Amino acid sequence: MKISSSAFQNGEVIPQKYGRDFENVNPPLRIEDAPKGIVSFVLTMDDPDVPEAAGVPVWDHWVVFNIPPNILNIPERWNVEGVRGKGTRGELEYGGPRPPDKEHRYFFTVYAIDTTLDLPEGATKTECLGAMACHILEKAELMGRFAPTVSL
Repeated sequence: MKISSSAFQNGEVIPQKYGRDFENVNPPLRIEDAPKGIVSFVLTMDDPDVPEAAGVPVWDHWVVFNIPPNILNIPERWNVEGVRGKGTRGELEYGGPRPPDKEHRYFFTVYAIDTTLDLPEGATKTECLGAMACHILEKAELMGRFAPTVSL
């Protein structure tokens, strides 16, 4: 399985328009070669380079679960088809990059699972990962980089 974007390549800079201080919309994403037996997808976006002062090891920017298996193209400004989870900031919507200190890495991860998750809207990434632990068929990652947009 593979996840890609027409807006940036793996390891490249995420265009500013997808940042929190700009249009704050999700980039377009494409899922390819999903495995047989998939019942739903789980999509997350997180930042493992969050400063220690934030008090969390990883900052979760976006969590969506129970995405139907026929959703292979996620357009920019996606009207979510699935259940919205809660990011670290407590929001249910996509929260674009806004690193406070230096360039950070942002990982878009898609999981193909053999079930739907019996979780309510607002479930956290940790809750999703726990519920799907024995159900992951495959996962794929796309990493983009984003630097602060103002002088510190």
